[in-house]
Amino acid sequence: MNEQLLQEFLERGVERLYPSKEIVEKALRSGKQLTFYAGFDPSAPSLHIGNAIQIAKLAQLQALGHKVFFLIGDFTGMIGDPTGKKAARVQLDRATIKNNVKLYKKQAAAWLSFSGFNSAEVRFNSKTYDKMSVEDFVRLAGNVTVQQMIARDMFQERLKEEKPIYLHEFLYPLMQGYDSVVMDIDGEIGGNDQTFNMLMGRDLLKALKGKEKFVVTGKLLVDAQGKKMGKSEGNIVSLDETAENMYGKIMTWPDGVLPSAFELCTKLPWEEVKEIQKRLTNTSLNPRDFKMRLAREITAIYHGSKKAAAAEAIFIKTFQKKEMPDKIAIASVSSLAIMDVLLETSLAASKGEARRLLEQGGIKVDGEMIKDQNFVISAGAVIQKGKREFRKIIKK
Repeated sequence: MNEQLLQEFLERGVERLYPSKEIVEKALRSGKQLTFYAGFDPSAPSLHIGNAIQIAKLAQLQALGHKVFFLIGDFTGMIGDPTGKKAARVQLDRATIKNNVKLYKKQAAAWLSFSGFNSAEVRFNSKTYDKMSVEDFVRLAGNVTVQQMIARDMFQERLKEEKPIYLHEFLYPLMQGYDSVVMDIDGEIGGNDQTFNMLMGRDLLKALKGKEKFVVTGKLLVDAQGKKMGKSEGNIVSLDETAENMYGKIMTWPDGVLPSAFELCTKLPWEEVKEIQKRLTNTSLNPRDFKMRLAREITAIYHGSKKAAAAEAIFIKTFQKKEMPDKIAIASVSSLAIMDVLLETSLAASKGEARRLLEQGGIKVDGEMIKDQNFVISAGAVIQKGKREFRKIIKK
């Protein structure tokens, strides 16, 4: 038993262990190979930094010799997890979900081993629910009450605001919970915002199989005020970002997120992370230096140390020295009108976004801020969005 790794699993990024830390630790020390899983909602074509927090915990268990499963909720994803939502989510179709999950295993491999001894396994919960009859589902639903579901904070908020709660949203935690029964799992890992769903699985496993289930609720990536970094907040980093964009986006994170990010998002030794967290309380030290270390460490996980170092060099050259990068993507456009250029180069997703970017001073051409929506770019000019995105414009 690797004592250092065991303690890291029990402490690092962990908010609470069910039924208790002592019982979970005893089971992990028993010598029996336990089975754990984390589930991932295929709502986007890439995993993000927040997902990687749970994958990192799975990796610790795998290193301790336990069996881990990477479960893709391709069926439950069509329902949409209502967790934390003040309105019903848009339901996804199978084709969208199939496209979204293409990169997931490759991205998770930055942490998990999917080959060789004690390899991690990918599972899809559609294999269960595609075969479930209406009778089976009605029997399953008989294990939970409306009172249990309606007690959730987010549903209470909607009731107060007289916003609708759809029946299918009640089904999501039930079906996520049933994943634990189908997989006959020993434990589940998830963010603390998934506590209700994971405990639903604990109740179902106990009711249907008389089996204990361990639940590891993890800390979320938050700033000093406790505000979550996530997709809905627009400040999360996708794992399919280029090395340069990944590094640059992390450098835009608020200083208050640094203690949380070093703990949850890096592979640095646990003792070193705790030392960094102590040093971050020293107001005489420049947080920019810590942030550059963080950006380099995270980028190296997904792109390798060489690309991370190159991304850092580009960042220093471009933003600290206020220079343009040596290599700028060339974009061929059919129109040189700035609104059309923004759309054709994907610097804006819509005309409305293009107008907002211009009005807010987010667009420069050859280093000059442009706010005129009727501006016409010269062929060969460099257009810049924000601090990180550059395109050299040529006419088709």
